[in-house]
Amino acid sequence: MPSNIRPLHFVFKIASRTKTIEFYRNVLKMKILRHEEFTEGCDAACNGPYDGKWSKTMIGYGSEDSNFVIELTYNYGIRSYERGNDFNYLKVESNSVFENIKNRENSPKQRSDGLYEIQDPDGYTFLVGQGEGNESSITALSLLVTNLEKSKNYWSNILKGKLISEDLSKIELSFDYLNFQLVLEKSGNEKIDHAKAYGRVAFSCPTEELKPLQSEIEKNQFAVLTPYIQLYTPGKATVSVVILADPDGHEICFVGDKEFRELSQLDPNGEKLLDDAMKEDKSDEWHEKKNKKK
Repeated sequence: MPSNIRPLHFVFKIASRTKTIEFYRNVLKMKILRHEEFTEGCDAACNGPYDGKWSKTMIGYGSEDSNFVIELTYNYGIRSYERGNDFNYLKVESNSVFENIKNRENSPKQRSDGLYEIQDPDGYTFLVGQGEGNESSITALSLLVTNLEKSKNYWSNILKGKLISEDLSKIELSFDYLNFQLVLEKSGNEKIDHAKAYGRVAFSCPTEELKPLQSEIEKNQFAVLTPYIQLYTPGKATVSVVILADPDGHEICFVGDKEFRELSQLDPNGEKLLDDAMKEDKSDEWHEKKNKKK
């Protein structure tokens, strides 16, 4: 329990939508898949503990049906988020992105493993390696944990991730769909601090398995952050979710697969919706003027 787990996306909170979108478009060469604006906070704290206006931008290398992607959450008026020590990296495999970074001014030095390490405007790390043919994809998410045995029990025994490899420093798991791995690495810190910038990893499973999953988690005395709830998106499918937390407090969203596939269809107007929203949002311009006056 659950079965047929499909990795979906990882959520980043971003401070400057303009700078962040420029990085993802021009450096990582990702495409806007859909964009949604909300007037009030999410009932499942999708945008964090904020009640105001916010937006969600799904960005990646292809359809959400067949790719692990990124959700960029932007809270209007929030200019920075305190970073914790929870997130490690996302790995991208792409010949075109690899060459793009290699040929940029001030390109980072190539690591001993052949990868490039690069940070987005909020400091989130990406490892970029060469891919196969013309395909580009996000192939791994790495999170930091304090106890590998506890993490293995939770992610493998309870959530049914497939254990690929393990050693004294990390464990690697895969799931029922996609060429994607979850890498849980041993942290040098005694405690994982999620601070304000904490993210959330999302998976789908059959909708009818959400309530039994919640019951199983509660029976094993692990955290359920948001019990079974339905989330409404204007003009799109309503989805059912359960939000969990692993032993280190990493947030995990499980969403009903059928409805999420309807919700997550590529929106041909997504790019325009995002660009229009950024033009109307004068936050960056206002703060730049304010900083110049100091």
